[in-house]
Amino acid sequence: MRQVLALVLLIVAVARVDAQAPAQPTPFSSAVELAPAWRHTTLPKVERPTRFALVEREGRRVLEARAEASASSLTQALDVDPTATPILRWRWRTEAAVPGSDLRLRERDDYAARLYVFFDYDPSRLPLGERIAFALGRAIHGEALPAAALCYVWGTAQAVGTIAPNPYTDRLRMVVVESGNDRAGDWLDEARDVAADFQAAFGEPAPRITGIAVGADTDNTGATATTWFGDITFGTRP
Repeated sequence: MRQVLALVLLIVAVARVDAQAPAQPTPFSSAVELAPAWRHTTLPKVERPTRFALVEREGRRVLEARAEASASSLTQALDVDPTATPILRWRWRTEAAVPGSDLRLRERDDYAARLYVFFDYDPSRLPLGERIAFALGRAIHGEALPAAALCYVWGTAQAVGTIAPNPYTDRLRMVVVESGNDRAGDWLDEARDVAADFQAAFGEPAPRITGIAVGADTDNTGATATTWFGDITFGTRP
């Protein structure tokens, strides 16, 4: 993606806890339409947005995300306590991983599927250099930015389980949940302990969750990717 993409993606999420926000994402399986619960957020300087639609697949209503040299996301504000409900569960299926996707390289920061989790992290806790960059980003974009986020991806170059900074900002940590084409074409049930992943990525306890976003993007590589998302939920540990 472009040089500011990771920063812009962070902007679209709710940066502060909204007491009126729900504790669970609106399910796709029972939705008649995506708006207003899910907000389609396009990206500056990215000409083509990813196309999102509710579709029927194998008797279930799911979200379809189709990227054709494009990028955008669907975002929903939430208020989730990760100490009470840290387990993030979702289903997804992708036609194929994005050829050339590589989280180490800015020019290869494309994925067949992304699922972001945004946190209410106090920017005053950042080191001085990061606080300055954060303040500049806020001044440029005129919005409060979340200072920490996780992004669960279906990658290509990295092994499943990899946790690493995004090439544009280390305030966004990438978590590779699936990689390559071995399981492409199948519906997969995923479960991640968001609190544990935040601790592993940032070295401290997870603050409250302020929102999530889903998407598929191929604006850098010019590839085509189609992914379907089932319902997304937060739950307790077994």
